[in-house]
Amino acid sequence: MTRHGRGKVFANAIDALTDFESGMTVMSGGFGLCGIPENSIDAIAAMPVKDLTVISNNIGNSGRGLVKLLRNRQIKNAVCSYVGGNPDLEQQMLAGEVHVTLVPQGTFSERIRAAGLGIRAFYTPTGAGTMVAEGKEVRVFDKPCVLELPLHADFAIIKAQRGDVFGNLWFKEAARNFSPLMAMAAKVTVVEVEELVPMGEIPAEDVHLPGIFVQRIYQGKNYRNDIEILKEAP
Repeated sequence: MTRHGRGKVFANAIDALTDFESGMTVMSGGFGLCGIPENSIDAIAAMPVKDLTVISNNIGNSGRGLVKLLRNRQIKNAVCSYVGGNPDLEQQMLAGEVHVTLVPQGTFSERIRAAGLGIRAFYTPTGAGTMVAEGKEVRVFDKPCVLELPLHADFAIIKAQRGDVFGNLWFKEAARNFSPLMAMAAKVTVVEVEELVPMGEIPAEDVHLPGIFVQRIYQGKNYRNDIEILKEAP
């Protein structure tokens, strides 16, 4: 691994992910294409790794983002909330090449949060009486509720707008999405930032995620920041 000096700062995505291996579970931040860790995804796509379990709201979209790993046949399991706009995932699902677990979006975020907080399980009415509840314990409180387990990961790859050398992060608007929760739920969190700043540059009251949850951070580059559906005012 190549670090810039001591601490958590790495030179680039390849160095920050040098111990990433086949068969691992990785959480990837982003909602659609908003706030996705572009550099880390590209780094994993260039590695000879396979049989990955990917936990992300959606597994890429319209040929972009995590679709790069799909096209490389690197993903074995996908845990996500949304599969629309992704013909690559559709094709591999129907061919039995990728096993997809669909999780209601609120349950998805809460399962990740539970992992970060050490909560062993929780009950939710979401999904009761549907396929979501198949094979799970159901208990009646004021209404039937499904027992859900936390989602953990070996690695979390996320992107923030600004981060300091300790890993304190500030996200821009909706690009925050699931990323802070994922950082808390993984053994190793790798963050790419558009702006890497010295300690103290981010006011304490503006820190969205404390650096204690970040193990590695690097300055990203060449961001596309793709827009899924562009709408312009007439």
